[in-house]
Amino acid sequence: MAAPVDAADSGNTIRGTNFDVGTRYTDLKWIGEGAYGMVCSATDTQTPNQERCAIKRIKTLSHPLSWQRTLRELMILQRFNHENIIGLRDMIKPGNAADLENLYLVQDLMDIDLYQLLRHRQLSDEIACYFCYQLLRGMKYIHSANVIHRDLKTSNILVNDQCDLMICDFGLARVVDADYDYNGVLTEYVSTRHYRAPEVMLSPRAYTKAIDIWSIGCILGEMLGNKVMFPGRDYVKQIELIMVQMPTPTEEDIESFQCERARSYITKLPTLQGGRGPAHWKRQFPTANPNALDLLDKLLVLNPNQRLTVDQAIVHPYCNVYHDAEDEPTLSEPFRFEHDVEALPIEKMKEIVFNFVMQYAQA
Repeated sequence: MAAPVDAADSGNTIRGTNFDVGTRYTDLKWIGEGAYGMVCSATDTQTPNQERCAIKRIKTLSHPLSWQRTLRELMILQRFNHENIIGLRDMIKPGNAADLENLYLVQDLMDIDLYQLLRHRQLSDEIACYFCYQLLRGMKYIHSANVIHRDLKTSNILVNDQCDLMICDFGLARVVDADYDYNGVLTEYVSTRHYRAPEVMLSPRAYTKAIDIWSIGCILGEMLGNKVMFPGRDYVKQIELIMVQMPTPTEEDIESFQCERARSYITKLPTLQGGRGPAHWKRQFPTANPNALDLLDKLLVLNPNQRLTVDQAIVHPYCNVYHDAEDEPTLSEPFRFEHDVEALPIEKMKEIVFNFVMQYAQA
């Protein structure tokens, strides 16, 4: 699988957008773009084998939220070092702080994201299992760092033709220091709707690492069935689609939602009568591996307190063929609350980003 190429693009102007990356990086080819900006592949002329890399151009930073998102991603990528997490190889050095309107992050080049891959093919059980294990392996490292990704989805999972997998895009990530009370602090704007955990929509400012586990369940189900699990057109429909797949909530399930209005709302929604379990998922995915369905059932649990943790999921029988406790690293020094950037004024964020780029960028 090769990265997409736009033959009409030449030089450093890509689809009308200037890529000011100097002379080290050549032969730029468009890969994709989104709310963050644009990504191109390029040849790194200073590597022995003229290696290809990816360059992510972050759009003009004019809003405090843009600076927060960028600074968070830089701080996290600087600390992380893991085979299943996108690496930060270089940054393009600006002339001065005024040149920070656009940032260029040089990262590992992968062939395709999982969203695009699933549009073109049905994964075998072997490949789906391997992808699921690598996703859990990367998330084990992320959660060990006191970080919630908050935007896990198929388009943020990159793969190559060797079936290697990397998690990317940490712009919405947050630090969840166990010594700090986050109740009422965390924002509800997390993740694409189709992968959003029910507690985020029902108790939006009180959630935990379990929201990433729900997203992993949605991704696993999508790999098994080649379609989005809960394709709600708005958050009301999203909750309804989730609830018809859930067994009738217990009193403990209802109490897990801290908002009284949410508790009242959820009791009025239609639910699947009787038990759910792997037999229920078997009707949706008749050819799936029974162990995959059992794991799916333990990830997509309404009550976040009863979902598997990433440490529990990675030792599930579905992952047994790949699980190796000696080869599943964690971060030795987790992030603390003081590493978060929520309260920083924009000028301070600009200063930190500029200093970070100047220190990190290669000559």
